[in-house]
Amino acid sequence: MESQVQAVAQGHDPGPVFGKVAAEVIESMLICLATENEQGLSELVEEAGCFKQTRIVEFVFLLAEKWHLDHSARYQAVELLESCGFCRFMIKRVEQICQSSSENIKSREQGQGSSRSSLKDQLYDTLVLRLVSCIQLASKLSLHYNIVNNNTALKFLQSLKYSYTKQELLESELAVLETLQFQINVSTPLVYVELLLEVLGHNGCLLPAKPLHQMCMELLDFSYLMRDTIYDTLLKISIENSTPSKLQVAKFLTVKEDFMLLAVGIISTSVFILNPELWKQVVEHLDCVTGITLQSILEFSYAVLKHIIGSTTPTQH
Repeated sequence: MESQVQAVAQGHDPGPVFGKVAAEVIESMLICLATENEQGLSELVEEAGCFKQTRIVEFVFLLAEKWHLDHSARYQAVELLESCGFCRFMIKRVEQICQSSSENIKSREQGQGSSRSSLKDQLYDTLVLRLVSCIQLASKLSLHYNIVNNNTALKFLQSLKYSYTKQELLESELAVLETLQFQINVSTPLVYVELLLEVLGHNGCLLPAKPLHQMCMELLDFSYLMRDTIYDTLLKISIENSTPSKLQVAKFLTVKEDFMLLAVGIISTSVFILNPELWKQVVEHLDCVTGITLQSILEFSYAVLKHIIGSTTPTQH
């Protein structure tokens, strides 16, 4: 502990430390997150996941990196955008724009192309503005990191040739807050990952905390960017069929939105990459803690590794 204090005093990051929280606190937090995860899965709407497309996630990640935000802020921004309330907001916005344009489209048959193009532009412009607002809100939740102020956000939007005013930026931020009923401190998969790492550390995980935590964050980034591809592979593995039906795809939505499964899969894959000899032991421990089966964890790790290096080693292991 003294060496860590000295490292902080000298301006060096000692890295994450796991296994120091009281067992009672860990157990309480784990129960809380598990309950929250189950409740979220029970309340899923069919639009869930529509704002986690690769291009949107990449936009958020690159902008968060440009503004020197930490990993938690980038995930928070994506989950704010993705939240069910915001999905409904965008759908409502589409309906409003369509209604306002319907008369013009019907009255001018030759102008249909330009009207649809204008509609697309309006939606795209609104999405970009809301993306920036979500990143701003996420930055404000990370109080000890950089906060993206309005001047910084406006400067970026102006670099993209948008002519938004500071008032419009404030109104956009307020629109997001109102849509989410001011419930913006949403959990992210990173919270689940770090809590499970805390459990492993408390129970004597032999892997060094810092490289394991770093690998988990890198794989979590990868899973966000390759989300559809990874889960498409996972679906085909689970049903043992390369052509899933629409019903199977719809039912699989609860798997795609399961933060606990994602966290367990990320840790499992990270351990396998760093130290395959400990993989089985860690996976069995995660199974006991979360109730997620060994088979499910193995399949998730396989799906991730398949798109990193094309390896089938976890199955053989």
